[in-house]
Amino acid sequence: MQEIRIIGLLITDRIKEAGLAQQALTKYAHVIKSRLGFHEVNEDVCSRVGVIILQLAGNAGECDKLEQELGLIGGLEIQRMLFRL
Repeated sequence: MQEIRIIGLLITDRIKEAGLAQQALTKYAHVIKSRLGFHEVNEDVCSRVGVIILQLAGNAGECDKLEQELGLIGGLEIQRMLFRL
């Protein structure tokens, strides 16, 4: 059975956690089909909170490993959507 897996990451302190999250995303880049990241920016402030949305593809075991590794990072909340085709 095929699936489409989407995970959303809420990074509560980009300055503190973004580096660790980026390391995990780089390590598992081969299972990331699409990546969208955003945070609020204006003339005075760059928000410390950020959101990343990932569409994963490929080996389900590797996708699971990525989710597990991200789950170990403090200050990171993960939400998951799974669509079975």
